[in-house]
Amino acid sequence: MYAIVDIETTGGHASANGITEIAICIHDGNEVVQRYETLVNPGKDIPVYIQALTGISNEMVQQAPYFKDVAYDIYNLLQGQIFVAHNVNFDYSFVKYHLGAAGYDLQCNKLCTVRLSRKIMPGMPSYSLGKLCHHIGIGNSARHRAAGDADATAELFTMLLNSDKDNHIPEALKQRSKEQVLPPNLHRRFIEKLPPTPGVYYFHDNKGKVVYVGKAVNIKKRVAGHFSGNNSGAQRQEFMRNIHQISYQECGTELMALLTEAVEIKRLWPKFNRSQKKLEFNFGLYTYEDQRGYLRMAVDKRRKYSTPVHTCSSLLEGHNIMLKLIETYQLCPKFCFIQKNNDTCTGAGQEYCACTGHESAEAYNYKIQQAIEGLKQALPTFAIRDEGRTNDEHSCILIEKGRLYGMGYISHYFDANNISQLKNYLTPYPGNDYMHNMIINHADRYPWKKVDFAEIARMA
Repeated sequence: MYAIVDIETTGGHASANGITEIAICIHDGNEVVQRYETLVNPGKDIPVYIQALTGISNEMVQQAPYFKDVAYDIYNLLQGQIFVAHNVNFDYSFVKYHLGAAGYDLQCNKLCTVRLSRKIMPGMPSYSLGKLCHHIGIGNSARHRAAGDADATAELFTMLLNSDKDNHIPEALKQRSKEQVLPPNLHRRFIEKLPPTPGVYYFHDNKGKVVYVGKAVNIKKRVAGHFSGNNSGAQRQEFMRNIHQISYQECGTELMALLTEAVEIKRLWPKFNRSQKKLEFNFGLYTYEDQRGYLRMAVDKRRKYSTPVHTCSSLLEGHNIMLKLIETYQLCPKFCFIQKNNDTCTGAGQEYCACTGHESAEAYNYKIQQAIEGLKQALPTFAIRDEGRTNDEHSCILIEKGRLYGMGYISHYFDANNISQLKNYLTPYPGNDYMHNMIINHADRYPWKKVDFAEIARMA
């Protein structure tokens, strides 16, 4: 038995909106054998634009039962049936959420008449319920009302059952089939062609624009994970509706996938990616010249468009770096804002310190420049050589003076020890602190994958 459901709501996602009307048509595989419909008091005002769309006003639902009052009847109609709707994940998420709030755990197999129509009736100009029904001759005198749309969906479903020569409906109902959980506008072929390898995947909207970028150790498994469950939040519902196509880029390793994801998020700025759209490191070491001509060095929060001489992930890390610079280069703790009181300077040469005026600006500034140069020289230059996409290649990532130069794939037979030649085989990429920190940490964890150019130079 099939339960064909249509609902009207106060908004687009279940967790913050109510149901204003529900209709259920019980279908035995040949025809509708039972109908149920009721207005529902959503417990909140219906927005004006939704009143205009559905014709359901606040006055109409004022005396209607609350959902909890009809939950028992709805649950008993639906439980054990196959839940059918046009864009089934929307209706199912609302009904399951509100039944759950009333104490009922709905568990149903689902069928989506949008997805089935695309398979069984290909080539239609539109698969929205109104336009599709109009095109194939199904009448609906009560559009955007639950009973009218449920009846139209039931008639459409009967046609789909009778036209399903290739058994798409039985295939979708198989226990291992994920057909019913896929977004309504995504063809299954996009899932079927995904590889079980590390890489980056892209979700595209109806115009082909990338709306989400993700990375995976196993692309096929990770993408399928996006569509499991019945999250009723606004972001997920909008996310699912916007997925029309999937493309992907294979990578040799998870690290390559992580870096490619970071690059692509910065390049494409996808709508549904929330992370990596901000500075990852929050602090930096900055220099500026005071009114007396002395260069000052300080740890400060990073700000947009600022250029620190060195970045750090925390204030504590910045202070520790500064203390080492003070000791190594005999800098003034007061001029580095480490000592903030008015006591005698605690630096190595207090009586000759810059803060007392005994050390000239020229001499002190030279020490600051040496400290900055020392920071730069301490930045590592190395490559990470790892698994490739195929058996006859390696992946390679090059860090030059602490910054990402680029990455790519090289032959097993290529000598990665020559940095000048290596650059010719790599694609330059803009790095950021998040990426640099990830690569350096990876090199520390897997030192046998690291090609240390400083060590190679010492041995030459």
